[in-house]
Amino acid sequence: MKSWILGFGLQNSPGKTAGQVALCAALGGLLPLGTAVAAQQQAGSIRGVVFDRDFEAPLFGARVLVVETGVTAETGDQGNFVIPELPPGRYTLVFSKDGYVRQVKTDVVVAGGMLTDVESSLSGEFTEMDEFIVEDVLATGAGSEAALLELRFDSPSLMDSVGADLMSKAGASDAASALRLVSGATVKDGKSAVVRGLPDRYVSSQMNGLRLPTADEDKRAVELDQFPSAVIESVQVSKTFTPDQQGDASGGAVNLKLKGIPDRTTFAISGQLGFNTQVRDRDDFLSYQGGGVSFFGRDDGSRDPQWSKVGQTWSGAVGVDEINAPTEYKWSVATGTNHEFESGVRIGGFASFFYERDASFYDNGQQNSLEVRDFDEGLVPTEILGTFQDGDFYTELYDVTQATQGVQWGGVGTLGLETEDHKFGLTYLYSHTAEDTATLLEDTRGKNYYFDEPGNPYDPSDPDHPGNDPDNVARARYHRSETLTYQERTTGTVQLTGEHLLPFEDWEIGDTFRFFEPKLDWAVASSFASLDEPDKRQFGTAWAPFFGDPNFPGFHGPFTSADAVTIGYYQRTWKKIDEDSKQGRVNLKLPFEQWGGHEGYFKFGMFSDRVDRKFDQEIFSHNVLSGGDPDFYIGGWDDFWSKVYPGEEHFMDDTGTAIDYDGVQKIGAFYGMVDLPVHENVKIITGARVESTEISTVNTPASDQAFYFPPGSVAPIALADNPGGADVDFSQDDLLPSIALVTEPYEDITVRASFSRTVARQTFKELTPIIQQEYLGGPIFIGDPTLGMSRLENYDLRLDYTPTAGGLLSASVFYKDIEDPIEYVQSGGTFSFTTPKNYEWGKLKGLELEARQHMGDLWESFDGLTLGANATFIDSKTKLIQGEQNALALAGAPMETRDMTNAPDHLYNLFATYDLKATKTQFGVFYNVTGDSLL
Repeated sequence: MKSWILGFGLQNSPGKTAGQVALCAALGGLLPLGTAVAAQQQAGSIRGVVFDRDFEAPLFGARVLVVETGVTAETGDQGNFVIPELPPGRYTLVFSKDGYVRQVKTDVVVAGGMLTDVESSLSGEFTEMDEFIVEDVLATGAGSEAALLELRFDSPSLMDSVGADLMSKAGASDAASALRLVSGATVKDGKSAVVRGLPDRYVSSQMNGLRLPTADEDKRAVELDQFPSAVIESVQVSKTFTPDQQGDASGGAVNLKLKGIPDRTTFAISGQLGFNTQVRDRDDFLSYQGGGVSFFGRDDGSRDPQWSKVGQTWSGAVGVDEINAPTEYKWSVATGTNHEFESGVRIGGFASFFYERDASFYDNGQQNSLEVRDFDEGLVPTEILGTFQDGDFYTELYDVTQATQGVQWGGVGTLGLETEDHKFGLTYLYSHTAEDTATLLEDTRGKNYYFDEPGNPYDPSDPDHPGNDPDNVARARYHRSETLTYQERTTGTVQLTGEHLLPFEDWEIGDTFRFFEPKLDWAVASSFASLDEPDKRQFGTAWAPFFGDPNFPGFHGPFTSADAVTIGYYQRTWKKIDEDSKQGRVNLKLPFEQWGGHEGYFKFGMFSDRVDRKFDQEIFSHNVLSGGDPDFYIGGWDDFWSKVYPGEEHFMDDTGTAIDYDGVQKIGAFYGMVDLPVHENVKIITGARVESTEISTVNTPASDQAFYFPPGSVAPIALADNPGGADVDFSQDDLLPSIALVTEPYEDITVRASFSRTVARQTFKELTPIIQQEYLGGPIFIGDPTLGMSRLENYDLRLDYTPTAGGLLSASVFYKDIEDPIEYVQSGGTFSFTTPKNYEWGKLKGLELEARQHMGDLWESFDGLTLGANATFIDSKTKLIQGEQNALALAGAPMETRDMTNAPDHLYNLFATYDLKATKTQFGVFYNVTGDSLL
């Protein structure tokens, strides 16, 4: 587990410099421009009284929120409150109580060692301008825990959030790490969101409410590890669908809210050194000659294709090597300001730059391929036929060592302009990530499995051992695969947004509805994502003992299992994926008041998104027919052939097997919904979304040797013999209704129930029937152009209880009925491969429990201590396709259902944080557990 344990922070605005994961502390200070360090100044306090404006009486139980710090207080019997220990500065206070209109006071000045008096009166009357101001203020402080709790209760959907404050305490370095702090959420492969057991295809990932393209070849989900916490204000997860969300928000919608314009001039710089128990002080960190990443993660050109050397020996490392582990560190700098003119126009900006170097390592991994051939025997190693001689086969019982080193950098800039009725925002984000990964797979356990005997374990140096008999020496031979992968991922987006209060007078419909000024918001975005994978190298060798002369301890030859035989035992691949997205949305909100002042709204909107993907790949290889030196090497098992291979003469061929494709995805939608109060404490939120989907791919073969696999085929077909045979043209229209009931039977209890229909889409890779393999010896994936979309019915029920201002108890149950879920299956003909299929149905149900409490609300002596815990329990099933059922029944093991893939059976999160306000020091302990999943 990684922990960031040494840090420094400088900042000139009131706030906290947070500690990090695993019982770590970071000290920070405030750096006013041109003044002494604020942390050295004496703290001040705010006291005040809140009145009921209508009755001119003190108001008991009103809540006072300091937006900048998240600190809250509650008024006593005489309407009074006190907020102590505030650093000198200007603050914004929000006063609220159920049944009253919230009030905001800005520019409340706190001086060192002084007591500031504040008075506020709350009214039950509806004031549209007050509502607009409060929304703006909460947006600027959305990273605080208190503001996010307000958002949880105001949201029309079931929403959970984690803000910048908690992310900092938890040491969450990016959005993927932050998502693990949300109840019922985790990440797949460390990158993409999984919410309530449903993986990326069922989750809509957005930034500031807008979709982003992705260059991930395996999924359409945005890779959340690209976005560092330095630029994130909050991660908001809506777990139920409403018509103003994307139609694929089945498990939920993950929205990354970027930091916006500050309410005062700020400048901050921070830096951290990293400590990873799996990396630090290693001298056997896996890499290769010429490997690693440069300062800015840019390839220096050494990995560019050497086209002129086709038919000759190529330069460069072939296999892994050991180096000293790299150092981990990160730093960021941010600044922002705003200015308000006498006319009331407010402008501002915010900019941040971030940089991080990271590393990971493990050497105790296992990857085993097992199967059942005789049910009395149980699971046994899968046997893959080899080519050495009669009886030759390999197993796949791999011991895995893998190391990754990477660099990530980028920046975000925001400009904003606000008037009384209008807001405009321009945001630009750029993120670049480079990762260099060396993977070593070695299979020695296969030989041990077949030839270990009681009292006589297999010994490759013993010529008399039965495993080394001439009839057995080729059975389950030792073999290894070495894979060197360098990737650069880049994401950029330009977003222009606007919000407007339209100049219409209030108007009424009889005595039922009174409408107020409509609110129009819109956004347009142009975004791109790219993946550049230059010169990925895969090298496979097999080894057997060589007896007769002690100077020749063994024999290395090509490892060309059935899965790799199509292109040889040494492969080099160049891959480039580019995606561009053009997107726009517009929403119109009509707020109204219904019988006796109950607030609601009608909302309508449109959405359009077009994504263009270009996939290019070149594949080169050396096999036994390529020519050059003999394809063998004399040496012991620990003598790596890959170390001397570059100095030998092994010619590289253009395999001609690559297939490129161009893909287009278009999504268009329009919707209508209403938030309708039907009782003083009950409202209904309902509506529908009409969404259209178009997905198409056009495939281009590199040569006559490029093959594709039509559905049901057991052998490849040359694409040149059937032009367009692998192309895809899919379209579908969906009506997606939603209805939710929200009630507050008691002041501190909220109950939500909802039903909705959503969809899940295929990816370009899943629709494209070409060979794709991550590493030599790894599983081969082939898409299915007949694959269809999935449809879901979602049922949710949640109860929230807030016993105190800083406490929450919550329980949720959910159920999802899935038609045509997309699952992966193993297929085979001349070799085995993975392919996607639509199963008949899937069902997923679960329970979420959550608790958090500011202990100072219960016992004053525990002020500053916060405890939290959440747990999610998931049960999923899917019905197998008929072909799998028939095969299992024929084998004597009838089975109709199994667990859904990528759905963990449980998730646990525990945390404790402690704030020492006097010294602005924070401590945090976080513990996360993800249960078993079927991959």
